[in-house]
Amino acid sequence: MSTVGTNNTTNTSNTTNSGNSSSSSSSQSAGISQTDFLKLLTAQLQAQDPTNPMDNSQFVAQLAQFSQLQATQDLDTNLQALSSNINASMQTSQVINSSSLLDRNVLVPSTSITLDSTNSATGAVNFPAAGTATVTISDAAGNAVRHITVTNTTAGLEQFTWDGKDDNGNPVTGSSYSLSASIGNTDGSSSSADTYVSGKVSGVGFGGDSVGTYLQVTGVGGVPLSQVAQIL
Repeated sequence: MSTVGTNNTTNTSNTTNSGNSSSSSSSQSAGISQTDFLKLLTAQLQAQDPTNPMDNSQFVAQLAQFSQLQATQDLDTNLQALSSNINASMQTSQVINSSSLLDRNVLVPSTSITLDSTNSATGAVNFPAAGTATVTISDAAGNAVRHITVTNTTAGLEQFTWDGKDDNGNPVTGSSYSLSASIGNTDGSSSSADTYVSGKVSGVGFGGDSVGTYLQVTGVGGVPLSQVAQIL
């Protein structure tokens, strides 16, 4: 019984090796390049029997395959170059068009809010449905300095304005604060909501394929154009 078990193992191993070889050969054949094709064709011509040369129709068929391979590779190269040129043109066009936003105010996602020269700031809460939200503005130490109630009768963005004062009506001393919002649910619980702030566009640029066109927003920094929620 032990000998039978050994033979079965050996056969299985041989079969597996054979299968691996077949898979490897198939992978290599599937990935044949133009150079490999030329080498095979040259070897075939050198190895043919002079007294019984290759049939002309077969030779022409192989040349046709080679020509088709070359045309396909050229087409792929040209399409890649065309795609690259189109993308570059679209990127340039988008940056140029976005320059019209310079000195305009936009609403962008942010969890911080900065007072402007008038010691005020504008933000917004994104409501998933109609409801009331509490906006909390906190200082660098995490202490809440101001609570603002925002109500929206529909889903979407609802703006609010902060006058730069705390809950007691006293002007705050800093300029940059953290921002959060929670919406009260009908069951008494609350859920967080996305917050946005308004800032002036001071510059436009391109941040590479991963970022695309971005806007330099005062008080926020660089923001991808796709994240602009509203133009004010």
